[in-house]
Amino acid sequence: MKQFGKLAAYAAILYVLQTSLLPLIGYRGISPDLMLLLTVSFAFLRGTRQGGLMGFSVGLMQDLATGTFLGINAFTHLLIGMACGHFSDRVFKEQFFLPVLASLAATAANYFILALLMVLLGYRFNPVSSVQAMLIPMLIYQLAFAYPVHRLTYALDKQLSEKEKH
Repeated sequence: MKQFGKLAAYAAILYVLQTSLLPLIGYRGISPDLMLLLTVSFAFLRGTRQGGLMGFSVGLMQDLATGTFLGINAFTHLLIGMACGHFSDRVFKEQFFLPVLASLAATAANYFILALLMVLLGYRFNPVSSVQAMLIPMLIYQLAFAYPVHRLTYALDKQLSEKEKH
């Protein structure tokens, strides 16, 4: 139970940073999505089931806190957590380059899944200008914050794994 508490506290701290401090350095209302970075890192470290659960949990936390469409972030983060977790047994856990690059692919996938859902809900937007105005700055932010978030997630996972063995 202590392990769950540490994970929940870590996710809450990242969410507080994402919603309070990072918008101060945002570009046109776009700031890094630390919850997505946490999902990708945790999925690479723990696998499909736990990555999907982490993605669903932090996505639901985002949905409940922001008041957007309930379940939309939970759904997209769940899919990304499961997809990244699928590759967890094929990568070295100590390697940091792959999760950082995977965060870029996950950000693009998250953007396109959300855009598709918005189109299916009847919203109209210009995809070319939206990619230029939203996706490119988002990818730059995600690239800048992927390594620190993965490093912290790796340290926490290592600490939790040692306690599981005892």
